[in-house]
Amino acid sequence: MNWQTCFSAETVYRQRSSGGDRSHYQRDYDRLIFSSSFRRLQAKTQVFPLPGSTFVHNRLTHSLEVASVGRSLGASVGARLIESEGFADEQVKNFYKYELSNVIAAGCLAHDVGNPAFGHSGEKAISNFFIQNEYEQIGDQKLSKYYSIPEWNDLINFEGNANAIRVLTQRFKGKNPEGVGLTISTLASILKYPCSSSELDKSYKHRKKYGYFQSEKKIFKTIVDRLLFIQQPDSGYSRHPFVYLVEAADDICYSIIDMEDAHRLGILDFRSTSEILIRLIEEVGREEDNIQRISEILALLTDHNEAISFLRAKSINSLVMECVDVFMQNRSAILAGSFNQSLIGILEGRCPVLKEIEKLSIERIYNHPSVIEIEIAGYNVMSELLNLFLKATLSASPSSLDKSLLRLIPPQFDVAQQLSPYLKTMNVLDHISAMTDTYATELYRKIKGIEISKHR
Repeated sequence: MNWQTCFSAETVYRQRSSGGDRSHYQRDYDRLIFSSSFRRLQAKTQVFPLPGSTFVHNRLTHSLEVASVGRSLGASVGARLIESEGFADEQVKNFYKYELSNVIAAGCLAHDVGNPAFGHSGEKAISNFFIQNEYEQIGDQKLSKYYSIPEWNDLINFEGNANAIRVLTQRFKGKNPEGVGLTISTLASILKYPCSSSELDKSYKHRKKYGYFQSEKKIFKTIVDRLLFIQQPDSGYSRHPFVYLVEAADDICYSIIDMEDAHRLGILDFRSTSEILIRLIEEVGREEDNIQRISEILALLTDHNEAISFLRAKSINSLVMECVDVFMQNRSAILAGSFNQSLIGILEGRCPVLKEIEKLSIERIYNHPSVIEIEIAGYNVMSELLNLFLKATLSASPSSLDKSLLRLIPPQFDVAQQLSPYLKTMNVLDHISAMTDTYATELYRKIKGIEISKHR
């Protein structure tokens, strides 16, 4: 892999000619903005329960902010690569000057589209359903016997990252035969874990989770072959270089913005929140960050929410510019596939406050009762929906109740009897994982008889 060959405007299904006022990379961003999978993120939990009287981030606002940060990272790295590599090819130079920022921004928009409702508890609910029901008799055999070992590994380790690749590329019945139609460059930028569920290995950062389901194995192979991913003899495929920028944008946003939300909700007080953000700016130590000037501006901001927003903006800017430096300092290792860290991970070594922010977030934010309550509720809702729909789908002799449940599955999620059990299961998961928090809860209440549907 090299900087000249690690990008392409083609899709996984076809080559595309250039033309028009917008590049294919710009169109990736636009396709995502207008896609239903992206719009549904507005009603999916980021951290805190939705909706509420106080504004907090949902998956959609989070993704938009990550895309904004990612665009800055891509633009800065693109300019620095042109300066350091001296590309002779004008097409290559133009990509890094004008298009890398579009690829990273689009990748940031797409990075969460595979996440089910209710945050990470939705993923856990799906995985644990299969683990707990491994020996459940469905029809004439136990649940796990319907699948091969690699297929079963997908199900007991359900992964939102892998689901994003499926959502973006799947040829759903009656829908666009190219999926969302993204370039393979954008798809490569979200392949944080370029391995299957059968290759998990927590000793490698790029294999602690997995990036594609068995149903998308050919698509994954198309991406890695066309972009010349490096295959290491001991650790499988290395990450694509663009992944590190998408990952950094996500890491920067959730580490800082979750604190801003917690302050807005009164979970964190103003003094502790402002002090830890000021310390972060000091420890990062960018020359352009004048702490005295920052303190003077803070003194003028009597609105505490506005003051924290100001510090959030300064913190994010400092981390962005520092991550650009880290990327450039390690670009050779990143390109060679020997870089086994994240850009933020490198910064943590000399900015101890980043670890303090992580510890504070775990203790005070992610374990706050309101967060735990929505996780438990979501876990129960997702588990029961999967229990009902999957059993109805796999049954060779569906009952009248099963038939009614199957009629509730939209036609694009094909569960036809001629499909393999694995593909039918994946289509059920497509239906359930696409649900918003609100829709999943309402459907659960209706089919459980807690709430009776009114005539529309």
